[in-house]
Amino acid sequence: MKKAYKSLVVVGTQWGDEGKGKITDYFAQKADMVVRFAGGDNAGHMIEFNGKRHKVTIVPSGIFSPKVKNVIGNGTVVNLEKLDTELTRLKNDGIKIDNLFISDRAHVIFDYHCKIDELQEEARKENRIGTTKRGIGPTYMSKASRYGIRICDFNQPNFKAILEENVEHHNGLIRDLYKSNETFSFNEIYSKVTAIYNKYKNQIVDSGEMVSNAIQEGQYVLFEGAQGVLLDIDHGTYPFVTSSNCTANNASTGVGIHAKEVQKVVGVVKAYNTRVGTGGMPTELFDETGNRIRERGREYGSNTGRPRRCGWLDLVALKYAIRVGGIDELFLTLFDVLDQEKEIKICVGYKLNGKEMKSMPASDQDLRSIQPIYQTLPGWNEDITNVKSFADLPQNAKNYLTTIVEFTNTPFLGFSVGPDRTQTILIKEEFND
Repeated sequence: MKKAYKSLVVVGTQWGDEGKGKITDYFAQKADMVVRFAGGDNAGHMIEFNGKRHKVTIVPSGIFSPKVKNVIGNGTVVNLEKLDTELTRLKNDGIKIDNLFISDRAHVIFDYHCKIDELQEEARKENRIGTTKRGIGPTYMSKASRYGIRICDFNQPNFKAILEENVEHHNGLIRDLYKSNETFSFNEIYSKVTAIYNKYKNQIVDSGEMVSNAIQEGQYVLFEGAQGVLLDIDHGTYPFVTSSNCTANNASTGVGIHAKEVQKVVGVVKAYNTRVGTGGMPTELFDETGNRIRERGREYGSNTGRPRRCGWLDLVALKYAIRVGGIDELFLTLFDVLDQEKEIKICVGYKLNGKEMKSMPASDQDLRSIQPIYQTLPGWNEDITNVKSFADLPQNAKNYLTTIVEFTNTPFLGFSVGPDRTQTILIKEEFND
């Protein structure tokens, strides 16, 4: 029997950290290919199975399934040193890594990008973005200003001259614009990055051709997003966003295929809201409830260890993300974190300057001034970590899901009640004949 569709995009619907890695890992067990299309090693995923936690940042989550081909698309930015460290760690853990492929059009993060990221953040003072200082933004700046270096450049006869010019240019920015003496040696950078490139040069491909061919052959292709819709450079809560387009709309551009080859989008939503860094968050909790959710959900950055800001689920923001992100179905994560709450609030509206709003404002200043309008639901006060189906859920937990569906007019594909693969429950099957 022919499959219903060949390609599925998994993206976050909030400010990242929704559990996309877990969901991608789950579907990767049935996929033939997993593709990363945006962001860099600032997007850590924690994946847990067989009692062990694994962390990946730039490597697609499908790496844990030996039969799956994993592709880092051209829309990403790649720190070769970080990639090498990550792949070495995975290999030492017994994970197969020769099924990873890197786009020849992906831009490269260099040490000077990381330094500029740090200096930019310091220069912002009280208006700091909360960047991870991994060089992501400055690398996209280099890309947009045509000073970027791509993977394909390493194989060119004039690569050494290109890199030398880049090092000189960025050293000038560090020295003259940011008044820092911490400049970089061309020879050291050249020796380091060429050694790593040579280690993985046989895994460099035209990602668009590889992915398009797989789809045309009827293979299951899973596109893995980074961050979340509310961090998108165009549609997120600017300026407190990431440096790339991280909605499903960028899956085609970030890989090199036609938009029509992307057939379905699943949005991952956490059962509550979290955010890292600065920026408006209307439902943020500053009380014991927020602290309790943080501890139960282990809400600390997988890359930085920073505590995440926690709050009630914001359905206005979620509905906005569904529209902007072209999301067909939702997948709820960390459902079990709310097990102990006697009452659960859910944001169903905004009030700004005395007027009700039905969508997110463009301005972060407005977002900070919003008063959330809440609907209060009774909690279920029952451990749901062992449920195996929607029918097994307590009635109040079912009501929570139903409320989200009715407000957003978007169905649920499934939900998770714990970190392990076995705690992922599908309401309807995907990737099945």
